[in-house]
Formats: sequence, structure tokens, C-alpha cells
Amino acid sequence: MHVVFGANGRAGGETARALMANGEPVRVVVRRREQGKAWAALGAEVALASLDNAEQVSAALKGATAAFLLNPPPVAGDPFGQTAEIGAALAQAVRRADLSRSVILSSIGAQHETGTGVIATLHQVEAMLAGTAPATAFLRSGYFVETWSEVAEACVSEGVLPSFLEPDRKIPMVSTTDVGRAAARLMSQNWAGTRIVELAGPEDWSASDVAVAFAKVLG
Repeated sequence: MHVVFGANGRAGGETARALMANGEPVRVVVRRREQGKAWAALGAEVALASLDNAEQVSAALKGATAAFLLNPPPVAGDPFGQTAEIGAALAQAVRRADLSRSVILSSIGAQHETGTGVIATLHQVEAMLAGTAPATAFLRSGYFVETWSEVAEACVSEGVLPSFLEPDRKIPMVSTTDVGRAAARLMSQNWAGTRIVELAGPEDWSASDVAVAFAKVLG
């Protein structure tokens, strides 16, 4: 059984879909039962758990051989405090469940302890989950290409691409489809030890490059 947390998010959803496309048994973990209805209709098991509750996470992992784990971006409050709670719960649950393999969604830049803003929380969670399963992979992805869809409306209505990124600094970007496929491969293969897997597209892009792409499409 493969367990996927965050299935209603981009990377988690793509991971669950990739596993199911390969005929793997999948259990998705959601916070509320209604969030699992669409997955149940597709043939997945559904479990309920809050990521900061070790008992609930342990129950969701029962009988699993591999799991896709993540530390969601904070909506409000102290991101490092939230990460400490979630990281502790996940580490405790993974050890209890005796998982063979765990794949943890991280980010390029997570190797740095400081100086990376909220990405530093992924450095924190990597440290907390290191060695908790015989096979542990940290999937360090680039900036999600799909995130640009969130500002598409402004591009159409105002002719402006809103972004907090430095306009001309090129950074690694990747599709969440590729993130999900890579995670599914790691969960399905037999291996041991700790792996760090960095994912990016064939070339780095800047916000200015993305603006040019929008301009071409929109005329």
C-alpha cells in the first residue's frame, strides 16, 4: 500500500494519480471526509488525519510500505513552529509504522539552514525526518510552473505579471506532473539509504521569461 499525504494539493495529487496509473494500491490522506470523495470514486482508499497529530498519522500509515509526506506552506502564524509540530508528528509516525520507503516533498535550496525565507522550514523538516525510514528520499523540486496559473487573470485583465521574484533572476522551475511521477517511481522501487533528488526543467526561467511567454500567448 502506498500512502499519499496532500493528495488535494498539486504535488500530492500528481503523485497519487501517477501511482494509480501504474496500478499501485493507493491510500490518500485528507483532513475532512468530503475531501476524499473524488479519490474514493477513482478507487483509492481514504484516511483522515491532521499532519500535526502523530496518532492520526500513524493510523493513516498502518500497513503501508511507502509514503509521500510533506510540510504544507503555512497560511498564518509561525512557520518554524508549525514545522516543528508537523516534523515531530511525521517522524514519530514513520518510525511506528515501520515504513520501508518515505518520499518527502522539499525544495531546491533546502540544503541551506538560513537565508532562504520560508524554504528554511524544509531544511528543518529534512533534518527531523532523516533516517526515519530505511529508504528516505528528499525530493527537492524547483518552483512549480503551475503556480503561475494563479496570476493568469491579472495577466489577461491588466497586462501585468504579478510576482515577488526578482524579475531577471533565473531559477529552477518544474511541472508538478514531473514531481508526481518522480515521487511515484521512488515509492515503487526497492532501494535503501538516503537520497536527495533535485527536479528542474531543461533550463532555468526568470519571471521576465514567464512574462514573455504570457505576452506571446495573449498577443
